[in-house]
Amino acid sequence: MQSSMPKILLIGSTCVDVIIEIDHLPKTAEDIQPKRQTLALGGCAYNAANIVRQSGVPYMFVTPIGTGVYGDYIRKSFQARKLPIHVNVNAENGCCYCLVDENGERTFLSVHGAEYTFNHEWMENIDISQISMIYVCGLEIEEPTGDDLISWLEQHRGPQIFFAPGPRIRQIGEKKMKRLYNLNPILHINDEEAFELSSLTVSDFKCGVDEFSAVSLLEAAKILQNATSNTVIITKGKDGSCCLEAGKDNLTEVDGIKTTVADTIGAGDSHIGQIMASRANGCSWAEALSQANKVSAHVVAKNGAGLTDSEYQDCFAR
Repeated sequence: MQSSMPKILLIGSTCVDVIIEIDHLPKTAEDIQPKRQTLALGGCAYNAANIVRQSGVPYMFVTPIGTGVYGDYIRKSFQARKLPIHVNVNAENGCCYCLVDENGERTFLSVHGAEYTFNHEWMENIDISQISMIYVCGLEIEEPTGDDLISWLEQHRGPQIFFAPGPRIRQIGEKKMKRLYNLNPILHINDEEAFELSSLTVSDFKCGVDEFSAVSLLEAAKILQNATSNTVIITKGKDGSCCLEAGKDNLTEVDGIKTTVADTIGAGDSHIGQIMASRANGCSWAEALSQANKVSAHVVAKNGAGLTDSEYQDCFAR
């Protein structure tokens, strides 16, 4: 890897995933006994950053690490893994309760803390000329300091923005989304999010619009491509992923990888992390999608969000 290669900048949260394995989601007043509970490093930005790190592409991860039992867990984990800590904040970290049912589907209960905040001062020593791509996530944009993060992006144009809005699109709001669209981001979304976001884009986030537009995935991608003037990446679970490249009229589609699902935590985050790493290494969109599909297939085949370094290497062993 050449040292002169530009870096990927990832901005966002590292949190503690409290993974609780259950047979089914409990009903009101129901008393159930979880099969197992474990703690692990997580957070959308951390999961993506870890894949970029494992790829060998130069990167910088700006993630605030706070106080409390969860902040201490993250700090000690970073130190044990020899990961650089760029931001320490005097505020308590939250956590994410990940309820995983017998089918591997996950439901998140997120307690937000310092990890989702943003401050311009954290970015003062970043040489933007050395950055090729920037990752941001909808959860950070949703927060009150999300406006500050968008302002920083507006003031530092140049690197390609990769934006993963996530499922809480309505909570981000129309004003913030339009500011982000004006930055021409590459969107990374799943198929359900594609239909919802394209519907909201058409309706201008009008209140009371709860029905998705009756459009195909290609039509949804075209609506979003028109909004951002850039490539739209859509994941489709076991059916793989696709993208509508900027300036093109047809989807580039890549089949999924057959696997047994343990849980789906971190699959999308790992997918976008590998997409960025592959593109940084000069891969075509089809090649990038194929490599990202391999990584996310390995992620869903095991419990928890991340892969060990050796597990990551196994993704490309054959």
